[in-house]
Amino acid sequence: SSPLPAWALTAARAMTGFATSVIGCKVEAGIEAALAPEETPDGRPGVSLLLFGFGAEGLGKRLVERVGQTVLTCPTTACFDGLPQAAERVVVGGVLRHFGDRYQSSKLLEGQRYWRIPVMEGEFLVQETFGVQKAIGGGNFLILAEDPAAALTAAEAAVGAMRMLRGVVLPFPGGIVRSGSKVGAKRYKHMVASTNDAYCPTLRGRKGVKSALPEGVNSVLEIVVNGLEPCRDREGPCA
Repeated sequence: SSPLPAWALTAARAMTGFATSVIGCKVEAGIEAALAPEETPDGRPGVSLLLFGFGAEGLGKRLVERVGQTVLTCPTTACFDGLPQAAERVVVGGVLRHFGDRYQSSKLLEGQRYWRIPVMEGEFLVQETFGVQKAIGGGNFLILAEDPAAALTAAEAAVGAMRMLRGVVLPFPGGIVRSGSKVGAKRYKHMVASTNDAYCPTLRGRKGVKSALPEGVNSVLEIVVNGLEPCRDREGPCA
């Protein structure tokens, strides 16, 4: 894989921040891959991001918010659609162009419109529309271990292997979740999700808790995986 370019990575980290779960963040996002210059429209090294949500309308809003606040504002960056074959489109650059206060201009290249928005640094280039497609969100598995150190070692190894795949992101911090949840709550009806008590080692044996943990398991970590399609390694193409 290519080394991550500094300012593109800065923008990517900002854009995918606070995007661990649709439950509280309205979107799930992560860095998919570093891109070599020959893989980007402007011939510069880049970073590929994936965002996941409940529907196209919501994703369009999140894209406008996040590109506008974290990519447009970041020195040297541009922003392009990574799913050009997707039939469903959401307008991003076509909304952000208004920041140009009618000083913006556009170019139509190979059937795609790009907006050039004047900024103090020079120009921000952004594609008018971005592709949206159906995907898999919230795939997950649990790692059951004897102690926290063993659980973390196993989880880190799994994350390292999964990050070698294209079309996949792990939206939680470091790709690992320590606070897996269940739907709703037993005692607080206003909660959409609450701690997964069946897998909390400290609650084993407590009255009212039906533990799902075998003896000897004293720590559990979860990995949540979001993806576009069956995984392929970084040497192959990705839709």
